[in-house]
This record gives sequence, structure tokens and C-alpha cells, in this order.
Amino acid sequence: QVQLVESGGGLVQAGGSLRLSCAASGRTFSSYVMGWFRQAPGKEREFVAGNGWSAGYTSYADSVKGRFTISRDNAKNTVYLQMDSLKPEDTAVYYCAASRFNTIVVVTTAYDYWGQGTQVTVSS
Repeated sequence: QVQLVESGGGLVQAGGSLRLSCAASGRTFSSYVMGWFRQAPGKEREFVAGNGWSAGYTSYADSVKGRFTISRDNAKNTVYLQMDSLKPEDTAVYYCAASRFNTIVVVTTAYDYWGQGTQVTVSS
């Protein structure tokens, strides 16, 4: 069982930055592929970024590539999402999730554990 708690959301102007954190419980954090997803009002939850077992194995949605950076610290059981050059269309509830797959996957059904979400609002 893994429990995930996100933090770091808030209100920011377009062009600004935010750093989301996701703290995980449990001693097997390093064995999970971690992902960030987001869900805007009236839209489906979508993949944003993923981090595999090793720090250098990452994947991004085209819409955030070059602006967002995912990273993980297995010693702290934490995964981060650094969001730069934010746009109003990035406004959503952001969720972190853990998957027992051995590769980064972009579908929500591949993830076994989810956090409660944190709101990110980008004003124009």
C-alpha cells in the first residue's frame, strides 16, 4: 500500500513557476514508476509527466515538454514537478500517481495509487 500526498499548488501569473511535491509512504517507493496527471474542469484526466525507476528515465506530454521537469528523490520518497513558463491552459488539479509497471505509461488505468490532488491556477 502506498499513500501519496501532493503539495505546492496555488495561484500564479502566466509566465511564472510552481514546484509541486508528492510525498509517498511505504518502503518500496523506488520500485514504482511515478507520474503526474492533471484534470481541468470538464475534461478528462491527462498524463503530464512520468519518472521511471532511474532518475534519468522521464517522459513528458508534448504540451509541457521544455517547460516542466519531473524528478524524484528515492531517499526522501518524494517526486517533484517543476513547472516553468506557466500558461493559463495549465490550470487544473494536478495528481501524482504510482504504477507497478516497469515502464512509464500514460493511461490512468496503469496507475495503482493516487494522491488527492492539488489545485494549480494560472491567471492571464
